[in-house]
Amino acid sequence: QVQLVESGGGLVQAGGSLRLSCAASGRTFSTYVMGWFRQAPGKEREFVAAILRFSAAFYSDSVKGRFTISRDNAKNTVYLQMNSLKPEDTAVYYCAADQNYSGIYDSSLVYDYWGQGTQVTVSS
Repeated sequence: QVQLVESGGGLVQAGGSLRLSCAASGRTFSTYVMGWFRQAPGKEREFVAAILRFSAAFYSDSVKGRFTISRDNAKNTVYLQMNSLKPEDTAVYYCAADQNYSGIYDSSLVYDYWGQGTQVTVSS
């Protein structure tokens, strides 16, 4: 069983920055694909970013160039640095772990474990 705990959410003005963290339990964190998803009120959960075992990173078009995903395997932690935030980035952000990479990283269906979520609110 893998437990994921997100932190770092909050309220920020448009154009500002936030850094989300997700701490994971488990001895094989370095082998997991780690993803960030978000869900705004009344909308479906959507892919934000993912990082593979050897740190190859992928982003949704809506955040590419503004967000950066990274991982520190020594600390069992994945980060999401969010810059140039926009009001449309407002959502609950979830961290997720995929223990067996299938070649798909942008579907919530492939992830095995989820954190509880952290709220990000961007004011205009």
